[in-house]
Amino acid sequence: MAIHIGRRDFITLLGGAAAAWPCAARAQQPTMPVIGFLNGGSEGYAAYLVPFRQGLKDAGYLEGQNVTIEYRWAEGSYDRLPALAADLVQHHVTVIAVNTPAVRAAQAATKTIPIVFVTGADPVALGFVSSLNRPGGNITGVASLADEVGPKRLEVVRELLPTTSVIALLINPTNPTAETISKDVQASARVLGQVVHILNASTEREIDTAFERIAELGAGALLVTNDAFFNNRPGQFIALAARHALPAIYPWREFVLAGGLMSYGTSIAYLYRELGIYVGRVLKGDKPADLSVQQSTKAELVINLKTANALGLTFPITLLGRADEVIE
Repeated sequence: MAIHIGRRDFITLLGGAAAAWPCAARAQQPTMPVIGFLNGGSEGYAAYLVPFRQGLKDAGYLEGQNVTIEYRWAEGSYDRLPALAADLVQHHVTVIAVNTPAVRAAQAATKTIPIVFVTGADPVALGFVSSLNRPGGNITGVASLADEVGPKRLEVVRELLPTTSVIALLINPTNPTAETISKDVQASARVLGQVVHILNASTEREIDTAFERIAELGAGALLVTNDAFFNNRPGQFIALAARHALPAIYPWREFVLAGGLMSYGTSIAYLYRELGIYVGRVLKGDKPADLSVQQSTKAELVINLKTANALGLTFPITLLGRADEVIE
């Protein structure tokens, strides 16, 4: 039986179909992937975000164009990280990028969403992964020697200040690497015939108090450990070191660029750029279990001669000759 449709009815049907097509097309378009950025530090620190976004760009992703980023910052209060991690899981993010204090919180929150970490510690020793070559599970990342070279920083201080036998080590007790770092540095200090006083700080006020305590202990130098809360506050450390006329060595190049005396380690910017690249690889379909942990084994000595002059210090030619970068 033939069905006759009038011209007016045909136009009406055609218009309805045309209106439906854009909706159908939108429904078929893939949703934009979402990165959960979970960090124990504070928002706005360029040493994190600028290189991380550059790494994503290198991998083919631009924030707001073909990827979205949900940021969660603990602001140095690491006990907030479990709730922040759970919130990202509830938002159904595609992958979670974390730093050292946030790894365990992310692992507890999900066994399926890929996790990519950046750490200055040994991820196997901390139990983040089963091995560097085959991480296993839903996690992989980028690691450096920032914590492992802590004893080497002690040797650098001794070379600069050979008559200084009392050293202060500032550490955040809430950091998962705190106990290991303390033991390693103290063991090295005994070999060198030095005394190391461990000072704890996990708030801005406690950092101020620690510097006052250093003077009371008669410590002649300070070792600042790698910690997300500390890494957000180079300005505070540099100002306090200048006020107390205290030589200090830092784990990251960024502190020296901002006016710190010296550092032995690597660059935060380099590691976060590599983190962005690795997150991009996961977004493209690589499985974390099959991505070996990328290790940065390069440790650089960076010296700021302007700060040394302000402290009345002269670096021996042996140290200057070994420096990878000298800021004048």
